[in-house]
Amino acid sequence: QVQLVESGGGLVQAGASLRLSCAASGPTFSRYTMGWFRQAPGKDRVFVADISASGSSTLYADSVKGRFTISRDNAKNTVCLQMNSLNPEDTAIYYCAATVRSYYYTKSYDYNYWGQGTQVTVSS
Repeated sequence: QVQLVESGGGLVQAGASLRLSCAASGPTFSRYTMGWFRQAPGKDRVFVADISASGSSTLYADSVKGRFTISRDNAKNTVCLQMNSLNPEDTAIYYCAATVRSYYYTKSYDYNYWGQGTQVTVSS
């Protein structure tokens, strides 16, 4: 089992950058695909990006491709999401999640473990 704690959210203006971090507890972090999802008010939770257990492969939602970068450090049990060129449509609660499935699986129900989320608000 793995426990996840996100940090790094906040209020920024359009065009700014934020870096989200997710700290994981447990001895088997390197076995999990790690993902980031987000949920805007009144909307479903949607996939943002994920990274394979080894860190060698990543996937991104089309809406963030080229602006967001996911990375992980298995020695430190952390996964990060660098978010650049933020716009108001990126406003949401961002969740870190873990799954034993391949990084090809990008539905929220594919993920077993979730953090509590961190709020990102982008003003225009």
